[in-house]
Formats: sequence, structure tokens, C-alpha cells
Amino acid sequence: MSGSQASYRDRIYIVKDIIMKLVEYGELNQTSMVSFCGLNLKKHKPMIDDIEKNNLITKSETIIGKRIITIYRPTQAGIEFCRSILEPYEKMFPRKKN
Repeated sequence: MSGSQASYRDRIYIVKDIIMKLVEYGELNQTSMVSFCGLNLKKHKPMIDDIEKNNLITKSETIIGKRIITIYRPTQAGIEFCRSILEPYEKMFPRKKN
């Protein structure tokens, strides 16, 4: 990784991290969600959009002054997907620890 100390994280774990952070907090604005999950918005925005298209999370936008604030929330389908598929997957194939 050319000088980077960051480790690779599989897509499935990123999806789980996003859903679980949203469950933990109830809702998060885009900046907080990306920060708490350790993501890069430019790199991971298509993945976040895919998660939304699959109805695992919802997105709402609020205009405050000239700014658009994007809020994400988990859906019941997303919570169930996480509990029934992602959690058992992580138990069977735990993340690698350095």
C-alpha cells in the first residue's frame, strides 16, 4: 500500500459498519457517518448509494441556508439483513487483526 498504514476492509464489512453505526446512533449526517465508519466520501459514495438503492438505509435531505444536509437512517430491512446475514458472516469469517 505504498506508504499507507491503513488496512484493507472488505466491502461486506463496510456495509455492516455503516448499518451498525446508523443503528447505534439512530441517524447520522453524511459527514458523521463517513467519519465514524472510517470512509472516504469520494471513494465510497457509490457504495453508500448502492446500500440505499437496496433499501438497507434511507437518505433525506434538508436545506439549511445555502447548505444541503444529508441524513441517513437504517431501515428495518437493513437491520434484519445485518442480523441475519452480516453478523453470521462475520462470526464465520472474522476480520483480520494486525
